[in-house]
Order: sequence, then structure tokens, then C-alpha cells
Amino acid sequence: MSDSVITVENLNKVYTLYDRPSDRLKEALGLKVNSSKHYALNDVSFQVNKGETIGIIGTNGSGKSTCLKIITGVLNPTSGSVTVNGRISALLELGAGFNPEYSGLENVFLNGTMMGFTREEIEAKMDNILSFADIGDYIHQPVKSYSSGMFVRLAFAVAINIEPEILIVDEALSVGDVFFQAKCYKKIEEFRQNGKTILLVSHDLGSISKYCDRVVLLNNGEKLAEGKPREMVDLFKKVLVKQEGELAYEEDPDQNDIEKLNSDSVEKTNGWDKPFPINPEVLEYGNKLVEIIDFTVLDETGLPTNAIEKFSEFTIKMKVKFHKDLEDAIYAFTIKDLKGTEITGTNSMFEKVEMNARRKNSEVEISFTQKMTIQGGEYLLSLGCTGYPQGEFDVYHRLYDICNITVVSSKDTVGFFDTDSQITVRDS
Repeated sequence: MSDSVITVENLNKVYTLYDRPSDRLKEALGLKVNSSKHYALNDVSFQVNKGETIGIIGTNGSGKSTCLKIITGVLNPTSGSVTVNGRISALLELGAGFNPEYSGLENVFLNGTMMGFTREEIEAKMDNILSFADIGDYIHQPVKSYSSGMFVRLAFAVAINIEPEILIVDEALSVGDVFFQAKCYKKIEEFRQNGKTILLVSHDLGSISKYCDRVVLLNNGEKLAEGKPREMVDLFKKVLVKQEGELAYEEDPDQNDIEKLNSDSVEKTNGWDKPFPINPEVLEYGNKLVEIIDFTVLDETGLPTNAIEKFSEFTIKMKVKFHKDLEDAIYAFTIKDLKGTEITGTNSMFEKVEMNARRKNSEVEISFTQKMTIQGGEYLLSLGCTGYPQGEFDVYHRLYDICNITVVSSKDTVGFFDTDSQITVRDS
């Protein structure tokens, strides 16, 4: 007997795109119009076994949420099949499954009933739901008046406390505050320990690495590969570098795609590629006697990425151009948390790196290479170039919060840094 609780076979979801909204009506009337087909999912197959935690990752538009909606019955597939053996509780995008006109309490009963519970069974679980949600008297107010944080508190409380056999979560936990997120992940860990099945979609690669047994990688509606979390996270970073659609794949995504991605050398990419978002509101100032004209972040393999594994080596590179003859310059980087607290950083003066005089129009590349010991999470990177012309401190160019850095971690300790302690226990 198979242990599979979710089986996805040759799943396709195709949308017809029209040049104008009226073209849909014209086509329904038998008139010829211009249209094109968009494959949100293209021949996707995988299975989830009982007791597994499976992650689905991919770029925006890769088909992750569409796949979950078909599994949960929110959408119908164009072709292919999905077989589910077990009671599902799904936490999809904010708003799914809730009536905004109903109160929170009414929505609890509505959701429970939709999942097959009687009113008496829901009432028996109500204390746990209300305690976990912790939204007080707002439970009696229409959910349309809720903040996004209150909404996700109630939605997750319902999803996790009705004791489903299969829990499906799609990015919803990114909405709540950090304390509620910690409570949710603790509950998910308890869920795993009790042998329940979890299907998780998240951009939080740290959570994917920590909680998942296997990971499915999607791109442009196609399944590229499936395997261990760290291997899939590494492949995902390579997909980002290749700008998604530039990759050509063979028919067997599980093996040939891995070989294809791993065979691509870093030298084939631009050494200053930035396959991650740049802050459009970066704070920039300075006289630009020396100007930062390019930068990137590289992982331990030399791959450009802003997702860095904790305890791995990484490099911050920047290129500067001198617009004046100068005796020296000081190059710096700083990493801050999202609250603006400076976590770490250094500069060429602190590191006692000797700087030579530079001529006008010359360019210099600076690399900072170090081990990532910051706890898992999201951080902001700042770059700077300063100096002491004529003995006075001068800011040549600074780029504050130019991009984010994601520290991918399967284990976090107390504080900003991980001391990587080695613990031994023995009987005395």
C-alpha cells in the first residue's frame, strides 16, 4: 500500500490571454480574435508521502500558488490529476476561505464546516483556536475590519487547531509579527513531530531548509527538479542568476536539470550580475570624487546571490572609479537589521589594508570575504567610500541599504551572532 497522501500527475493549468477584454465575448460568439496561451503549470508531477514536510520554491510567477490552489480544490486543472488522501487544512493567501462580512467567530464555524466538522466538534476546539489567535473581542467583529496581522492570526489558529491530516501553507506567515511567527513555527514543529503531513510554499529559504524533508523547484510553470532542501536552494540561486527563462531543459527534470545547472560554470555569467532586487529608495550621498559604479554579493562557490548559508564563506564586491587624482581611499560595508541596528561591518582602514595613490579615471575592485555567522533572517547591506584628502575626513560616495541579504539557516541561537558552540555531555 502506498504512503502517498497527495499525488500530482501531469498537471496543467492554461489561461487564454486576450488583447482586449471584449475579445473574450467575441470568441464566445464564434468570432475570430487574437489570443495566446499562458501555462501557469505545465506537466507538473510529484507526490507527498504521509508524515513528510515538502517545500515548493520558485520565482514569482513560477506556479507555486496555482499548484496549491488546485490541490485544495480552489482551482480546477486544465488537464492532469490530483489525488488527496486525508483531511486538508489550507492557509493560502490572505482572504482565502473567509467571508469579510462575517465576524471572526462566524468564520471559524464556516471554515470548520467546510472541512467536514460538525458544530459540536468545532465548539470543542474553540478555546484552543481563540487562545492561539489571541485577538480578544475582535473575534466578534466583521473580519473586513481586521488588520492583516489579526487576520492571519485567526486564519492560522483555525488551520492548525482543527487537527487536519494535511496542512498546506502558502506564504501566509510572512504577514504576522515576529512573535506570532515564532509561535506558528513552534506549532508546525509539533505538527511534524506528531507525524502529520505539511506542504509549504515560502520565499523564506531558511524555513525551507529547516523544516522540509524534500523540496520541489518550479520555474515558469515547470518542475525543474526535486530533492534535498540544500541542493534545491542552491539550484534556485542558479536559476535566479540565469534570469529564469534563459535555461534550456531536457525532458527529465529530476536528473538532467540538476546536471545542466551544476555544469554551468560561474565564469559564463557576468562577474557583476545581481540576480536580486536593488532598493529603489537607496540613500545615496557624497561628492563622488570616488564613485561606487558597481557591486555584487557572491556565495562560497562564487555564485552571485543575496541568499547566503550561515557558516559559509561569502564575498561582497564593489567597483569604484576615481574622478580625481587622490592619494588614498577607504572602502567599507555595513550590515544592518531591518530596524536599522548596525550588526557588523568593516573597512579597509580597520583591516589595515594599504591603499595606493590612484589617477583620475582609474577603476579599482574591492572584495570583502568573510564567514557568515549572523543568525538567519533578513538584513540590509550598505557600501561606502571615504577618505582624508588634505587631512580632513571626506565622504566620497555612500549607498545605504542598497540591497537585502538573506541568511539561510537551519539553526538559530540567541543574539545577533552564532558562536557555533561545540557541546559535550558526559557523566561525572
